[in-house]
Amino acid sequence: MSSPRNHRASESAYEAALELIPGGVNSPVRAFGGVGGTPVFIARGKGSRVFDVDGNEYIDYLASWGPLILGHAAPQVVAAVQEAAANGSSFGAPTLAETRLAQRIVQAVPSIERVRLVSSGTEATMSAIRLARAFTGRDAIVKFEGCYHGHADGLLVAAGSGAMTFGVPSSPGVPADYARHTLIAPYNDPEAVRALCGERGADIAAIIVEPIAGNMGLVPPQPGFLEALREVTAQLGIVLIFDEVITGFRAAYGGAQELYGVVPDLTTLGKIIGGGLPVGAYGGRADIMDRMAPAGDTYQAGTLSGNPLAVAAGIATLDALADGSVYRRINALAERLCKGIAEAAGAAGVTTFGTGVQSMLCTFFCEGPVRNYTDAKRCDTERYARFFHAVLERGIYMAPSQFETTFVSAAHTEEDIDATVAAAREAFVASA
Repeated sequence: MSSPRNHRASESAYEAALELIPGGVNSPVRAFGGVGGTPVFIARGKGSRVFDVDGNEYIDYLASWGPLILGHAAPQVVAAVQEAAANGSSFGAPTLAETRLAQRIVQAVPSIERVRLVSSGTEATMSAIRLARAFTGRDAIVKFEGCYHGHADGLLVAAGSGAMTFGVPSSPGVPADYARHTLIAPYNDPEAVRALCGERGADIAAIIVEPIAGNMGLVPPQPGFLEALREVTAQLGIVLIFDEVITGFRAAYGGAQELYGVVPDLTTLGKIIGGGLPVGAYGGRADIMDRMAPAGDTYQAGTLSGNPLAVAAGIATLDALADGSVYRRINALAERLCKGIAEAAGAAGVTTFGTGVQSMLCTFFCEGPVRNYTDAKRCDTERYARFFHAVLERGIYMAPSQFETTFVSAAHTEEDIDATVAAAREAFVASA
């Protein structure tokens, strides 16, 4: 059994932050609202570990919410950023590195013929939707309950991630006249999508979907679901957008669309393509992308788009992933972790349902299956909160919300996985 950890410095840091920052954090889920208690303030990370301001060490499965597929402070990424920073951090002008990163993305992702770099996943999805509306001349979009596509107006409707954690499926500040253009469908229900498109197809510009939902916990697509979306959108001239901000270069080098063999019209990316620095991208068919200014008439701009530091980190990360060996290793580690946690829960008599896709996994505190937002909401979030704090005290840092995803990185070892399973075994008993 572990001894209680000292968190006094984190507690003091949080009190100071509350005086200056709304809720004391710069992104809601960091506040531990889904699990209670005081958030841990991180001082540094190295490899598979993070260290808090009190000096506590944790095996980290947050991975900055996914992008650190090589682990913290990966040497090749650090070196690339240092070299880029020495030459200047931002120019507001084209650079050769932007084209090199674009080339890697176009070569890897099946749907992308042209790509535009931006500064965040939210910016990428917002821009892709604007482009789809311009291309089709229609206003409505379809999104799925529990899927999160950033905090742009019109997308905070039945959203996942922090919105689920705090029980707020939509947000004040979004005009009703704007939100009415967002139509909602249940995830993994192709018949509901067909019915909605049969009724409103002439009004729908785009269907946007996480091909592997990662913001209501990890929910894989059921067989035939993505294929049905591709079929109905092709029939009705609707733009199909895959939000691969999480899954791009994570589910496979070419993303979930490579893994499942379904090619959308547009794709949004983020996280891994910046190697841990702020970045996003959207891309797709050339005839659609060429509507963007200055090639076309649809406007989007950004002073820091294609920032040299983020681009350098992204190139270094993608180059490390290109031969596929990292994926084979981390996918095997994730499978080992998922199986180990499930066995530990069963041995403790705790009801859980585990999901896993490649190097991503989730332990739902409910009976399975979990196929959609309605299923995910059945989870015992209080039980998850107790488990979270129990593993945290045993040196394991997982997502502070039941409705997030666990990520394995190339820095994790078999020893890390086994230590995590051992900690989980104790935590299931201690949190009963």
